[in-house]
Amino acid sequence: MAKQTINLVLATGVLALGISTAASAGDIASASMLSNTCSGCHGTNGNSVGPASPNIAQMEKVAFVEAMQAFKSGDTYSTIMGRIAKGYTGEEIERMAGHFAAQKLVPAKQEFDAAAAKKGARLHDKYCEKCHEDGGRPIKGEDAEYHLLAGQWTPYLANTIADFRAGRREMPRKMKKKLDKLIEKEGEKGLAAINAFYASQQ
Repeated sequence: MAKQTINLVLATGVLALGISTAASAGDIASASMLSNTCSGCHGTNGNSVGPASPNIAQMEKVAFVEAMQAFKSGDTYSTIMGRIAKGYTGEEIERMAGHFAAQKLVPAKQEFDAAAAKKGARLHDKYCEKCHEDGGRPIKGEDAEYHLLAGQWTPYLANTIADFRAGRREMPRKMKKKLDKLIEKEGEKGLAAINAFYASQQ
């Protein structure tokens, strides 16, 4: 009797485990559930409280997917994101991209030099506007393949440019040409002025 009872308990446990596993395998995490895991660094709905983590709210889907895949493959240098991105499937990344694209960007509240920002607006028009339209604000469309600039955290922008210049990230040829011209004519202050312009868009 005791042996039969034990066997019944074991059989029931195995059946329950099987049902539980099947239910878990059948569940598909929603886009918001997947995206909530990003809030620790990127804030609620992708609006970072910064300063080292960027805003990703209202980020175009194409840009988000390409960024995540580049982190996942190791093509883009990172300290943390490479490990995090490997935990998501391509389908999950697509769902997360849709979630963040649908959120409203809340520009970072940060201090900036007004005079530098005024100069930075002119420099943006000259060196950056061709690729980063509308002053670097988020735009919609399949061709929007760049990251957010307007309202972004200045330390994040500065660190990212430093990675590009140090060769830790591959800089697009067009970007390198424009950046080299900017530094040649305006120096580091010119680059800081452009960042101040992006910071001013609050």
